[in-house]
Amino acid sequence: MDWHLMPVLTLLYLFCFLDRGNIGNARIEGMEEDLHLVGSQYNWALTVFFFTYTVFELPSNLILKKIRPSIWIPTIMVAWGVVMTLTGVVTSYYGLLIARLFLGITEAGLYPGVAYYITMWYSRHEAQLRQAIFFSAASFAGAFSGILAFAIGKMDGVGGYSGWRWIFIIEGIATVVVAVGAYFLLYDYPDTASFLTNEERAWILYRLQLQWSDNGNVVPDTIEFRWKYVWDAVCDWQVYLGILIYLAMVCPLYGISFFLPTIIKDLGFTSSVAQLLTVPPYVAAAVAAIVSAWFSDRMGQRSPLLLFHLCCIVCGFLVCLAGSLTWVPGVIYFGVFLAVLGIYPAIPNLVTWLSTNLAASHKRAAGMAMYIGIGNFAGAMASHFYRTQDAPRYILGHSLELGFALMGVICVIGMRVAYQRINARRVDKLVALRPEYTIDELRAMGDKSPTFRYMF
Repeated sequence: MDWHLMPVLTLLYLFCFLDRGNIGNARIEGMEEDLHLVGSQYNWALTVFFFTYTVFELPSNLILKKIRPSIWIPTIMVAWGVVMTLTGVVTSYYGLLIARLFLGITEAGLYPGVAYYITMWYSRHEAQLRQAIFFSAASFAGAFSGILAFAIGKMDGVGGYSGWRWIFIIEGIATVVVAVGAYFLLYDYPDTASFLTNEERAWILYRLQLQWSDNGNVVPDTIEFRWKYVWDAVCDWQVYLGILIYLAMVCPLYGISFFLPTIIKDLGFTSSVAQLLTVPPYVAAAVAAIVSAWFSDRMGQRSPLLLFHLCCIVCGFLVCLAGSLTWVPGVIYFGVFLAVLGIYPAIPNLVTWLSTNLAASHKRAAGMAMYIGIGNFAGAMASHFYRTQDAPRYILGHSLELGFALMGVICVIGMRVAYQRINARRVDKLVALRPEYTIDELRAMGDKSPTFRYMF
């Protein structure tokens, strides 16, 4: 099953994050000068992406529940590939803003959609490894983006276009090509997958039902859509605490992905060397994400390793601050390296943790879109953390990232304690309550069912 699903999903997200973050590479290849960007205009070009990205994530996930994933996901990918290609021919600041707004609309559905899609195939005790493999594409995109930008930057002047324009054009065309292939390679759900036998389909579906209980009681999931499940997600406390934790990690994520080339260049390196120096942290982070996910799945717990990764982020930005205050470029680079090692393993850990604690499937789709969508608004904030006037030390940016990471540590501890207490209460009350409910009533209750156990 892994070989039929994960390579395609990982490739899709690689191009998604490549197209989202390549503006950072284009910046140091002359984009600001050609478009006459001044002051905070570059930062606002980053920010407007998240306005539409945040708004369209929930509608996109609801559409995914209505339309086959093998149709919807490649379609939005074709759309953002076209937008990315056209970004390469913008001639003004306002043209860049419009392109980024449309990129937010078209990319909005991929990450929450695929994160939800994985939960429809894998149980919560095995999902994090797959989420990590999928999300590792973001790390590889960061590494590949630097190498690709280094190579494409040499095309400066070809066809009368600057090198930064070719970064957008070539990567956009490649995205469309991959999207067309995805129409033929992506499957929908286990009950319709052609590569599975009837026995394999039945076994996968049974395991997905059994995962919500720790005592062998099957908690059936809902099939029909009801707006009640969307409302349940809107009213669920764990979604909002999850948003705070997601904010704590997405601020550092976008601060790094948008500004790492600039931060490294301001340490005294040329543009070409800065592009290449972005590669090692991302490669190491991709490996760390997969190794961490493997251990987390084996442990059957999410919060311990999530806390460890958040502490890595905290330590990384503390080192960055120390290096900036004393101006030791090597220390700053090491701090960024350490922060990246914490960021990229932490996000699939959190997404898996929160998604597998939401049931039924329609509530999960809505809840995931909410915390990923609202949480990604952190990207709009992070777009202004590293300001031009703060170069080259970026004390403000590093300090803000540190503060968000510390908030994440506190919220993760709070969520773990809450889950433990709820599970303990349900164990005490299960024997008395269970005869009162029918299977249909348990189905409708989702994660509020007395047989449901939260993973922590």
